[in-house]
Amino acid sequence: MSTALITLLLVLVAGMLLRAPIAFAMLASGIAYLVVKGHDVGLAAEQVLNGLYNGYVLLAVPLFVFAANLMNAGTISERLFEFSRVLVGRMRGGLAQVDILVSVIFSGMSGSAIADAAGPGLVTIKQMLKHPEYTPGFAGAVVVASATIGPIIPPSIPMVIYALVSGTSVGALFLGGLLPGLLIAALLMAGVHFIATRRNMPKDDPIPARDLPGILLRGFLPLTLPVVLLAGIYSGAFTPTEAAAVAALHALILAGVVYRAFTPKALFVVTLESLRSSAVITMIIASAYLLNYAFATEGVPGNLALWVASLHLGQLEFLLLVNVVFLVLGCFLDVSVMLLVFVPMLIPTARLLGIDLVHFGVVVVVNMMIGLITPPFGMLLFVTNALTGIPLKDMVREGWPFTLLLLLALLLLTLFPQIVLWLPQTMGYVTG
Repeated sequence: MSTALITLLLVLVAGMLLRAPIAFAMLASGIAYLVVKGHDVGLAAEQVLNGLYNGYVLLAVPLFVFAANLMNAGTISERLFEFSRVLVGRMRGGLAQVDILVSVIFSGMSGSAIADAAGPGLVTIKQMLKHPEYTPGFAGAVVVASATIGPIIPPSIPMVIYALVSGTSVGALFLGGLLPGLLIAALLMAGVHFIATRRNMPKDDPIPARDLPGILLRGFLPLTLPVVLLAGIYSGAFTPTEAAAVAALHALILAGVVYRAFTPKALFVVTLESLRSSAVITMIIASAYLLNYAFATEGVPGNLALWVASLHLGQLEFLLLVNVVFLVLGCFLDVSVMLLVFVPMLIPTARLLGIDLVHFGVVVVVNMMIGLITPPFGMLLFVTNALTGIPLKDMVREGWPFTLLLLLALLLLTLFPQIVLWLPQTMGYVTG
């Protein structure tokens, strides 16, 4: 390991320990590498600008963020909640089951776990806390676990970023995430049913028959968004990147024109929040280009591939090792950092072992979603705590059964690649 690379790692770790914004820590470490290496510091700007200029797929990220914020601010979450109550509310632990179904539906619109927890999740928690049978810790645990479905069922912001660093088809990744997302939802619903039966949790109150048509109609319109997106992408009407613009326009028309849920001031606030969130992601992506340049210059990805090859690991052993590494990293690092810094170093090894990159991408994203709910730095735990005041320790204590179910889903996806690959291959995508 060269002195320049050691300097990079020391500056990066120091920045993280000092709680500097991760993008700034990455940028500072990359510049420190160039200085120690004796390269022109102007290379930093060159790597960032070239990467962003060639990253057309990145346009989808701010547009999906904008669409998710529009839906959360435009009463769409409440309408989906009422719609889902009609379908699964009469099951044992009905409100918890409703939250999982809402997450499945909302995931087809936003692509963000944080948006899911902050929108439909908050609505569901408020309803559950009206009933003493639902403890605050259980309510929060269900919401953070179901929010992980958001970036797995298409569309998905993490899958867009993975496509950028791996060169994999966004359309194939979106299709690859559909069955795993439904599998996770089914496992979580089974877990809720088991817990609800043991604790004798209530079924939801029956909805009067006269109210059903209105509730179903109000919930139907938001359901048209995932249909429009998927039909448009897979019919060739628009690309996955263009689908993000369609999603934002659809959400704007639905929330602003049809439901009239926005004042100009509220729309301005949503736009500013979307710009802020998008800027944070873009800064991390820009800084990652500089780190990737440093790692590539040092030959880290190639050396890692050769080292793994020397261990004579098979595909399954490598994937299991990757799972362990990302589950540990997910406890401490942001999803974007892992996708942009660590995944590019593993791609050459995955190719060398003949692992399908669509399968690899979905497995990686599921890993990172589990990281969002594991302490000490699970982002979904902190978001839910900030919005509801539910103590972190209560959510962690009540959430371990759901974490085990997510780990079971991850193991199944690792052992049986066709769960991921069957749909993309059936739709004619060449994976690999």
